[in-house]
Amino acid sequence: MDIANGTLLLVGLIFALLVTGLPLAFITGLVALAFTFGWFGPNALPLVTSRVYGFVTEYSLVAVPMFVLMASLLDRSGIAKDLFNAMRVFAGRLPGGVAVQTIVVAFFLAALSGIIGGEIVLLGILALPQMLRLGYDKHLSIGVVCAGGALGTMMPPSIVLIIYGLIASESIADLFTAAITPAVILMLSYIGYVLVRCLRNPAMGPPMTDADREEGFASRGQALKAIIVPGLIAVLVLGSIYGGVASVTEAAAMGVFGVLLAVVARGEFSIKTMHESLGQTLITCGMIIWIGIGAAALVGVYNLMGGNRFISSMIMGLDVAPIVIILVMMAILLVLGMFLDWIGVAMLTLPIFVPIIEQLGYSPIWFGILFAVNMQVSFLSPPFGPAAFYLKGVAPPSVSLKDIFVSLLPFIALQLCVLFALLFWPNLAMWLV
Repeated sequence: MDIANGTLLLVGLIFALLVTGLPLAFITGLVALAFTFGWFGPNALPLVTSRVYGFVTEYSLVAVPMFVLMASLLDRSGIAKDLFNAMRVFAGRLPGGVAVQTIVVAFFLAALSGIIGGEIVLLGILALPQMLRLGYDKHLSIGVVCAGGALGTMMPPSIVLIIYGLIASESIADLFTAAITPAVILMLSYIGYVLVRCLRNPAMGPPMTDADREEGFASRGQALKAIIVPGLIAVLVLGSIYGGVASVTEAAAMGVFGVLLAVVARGEFSIKTMHESLGQTLITCGMIIWIGIGAAALVGVYNLMGGNRFISSMIMGLDVAPIVIILVMMAILLVLGMFLDWIGVAMLTLPIFVPIIEQLGYSPIWFGILFAVNMQVSFLSPPFGPAAFYLKGVAPPSVSLKDIFVSLLPFIALQLCVLFALLFWPNLAMWLV
């Protein structure tokens, strides 16, 4: 069998097994073992295990459980709730003010944790009921919560960017730096969309009364105090990275320490809280590691088969402009993102795509930002957009999955606009780097 037929068989086998409902980690691992024995024989097994060993011993991977633990502690403390209530004071009587406040709070939370699932659940509990109570348009409220929560894919310390840097062997600090401007652009585009809709039709986002605006905090001074703690944590993490004081892994540990101190100072620390936070961290990291192990094995076997050279020569042999090749890659990522978890998409495609990007003369850092925006689209895209299912778990019974997916369409369009802007104006991402 030649490599072309082998590639078709491998891809077909993966999608056939996905239909069975098996976890992606098991599917990639099984396919990897099947092709190892079938293509090379049992003597090639050590080559696969060495590939897996190289993945699990990567030092940058240590940052992942630290940031997940940081997010888990934030979820169980009152820090995020106080931040939301504080921003309510500053939202004023602007039409759509609570929705704008929710997006800003989501941006702050993304800068604190980089974990999307927990952020959407938190905003679904805090923000969605309040917007619905105030008479906000249901679709606008849902879209704001999910799109705002998905900012964690872009805003440092993004787990997506950490995994990309690990796979592409690129500086995670440079990826974080490049991601800041696109993350701000996404936030501002969401805010602009909300303001335009609510200014044209104030009934979509009625202004708050004084009683609603000051609920929880009697003055702006008290509200400012609630913003100081998360602000200091964000400065501690991101400032130490950009200031050259600490590596990303060390900064993650400092962030956990800062959140832990804040939780203790607020009198919210307990053995139960720590136990639940550590449990959530183990579950999340276990999922990431197992998917990574299966994908690392599969990509290793495929590369041994000559698959990377086959794909590279096929793409590079196309008689088209390089930007068309990038657009094809974006289309592949968008389609895969509709059906696969972002970790699986990253592990399966990046080892093949990144070398091609380098051959075309493009920056892998810039491509990493495109990948992160692409994965943000995948979090919202039907039929398996994780953001919709995270929100459905905490939304009122009157909110259906159909309501959620319909609500996300305008925000998906905004994300695609930012993706195309980054494609044709790379300096939007690269000017800080």
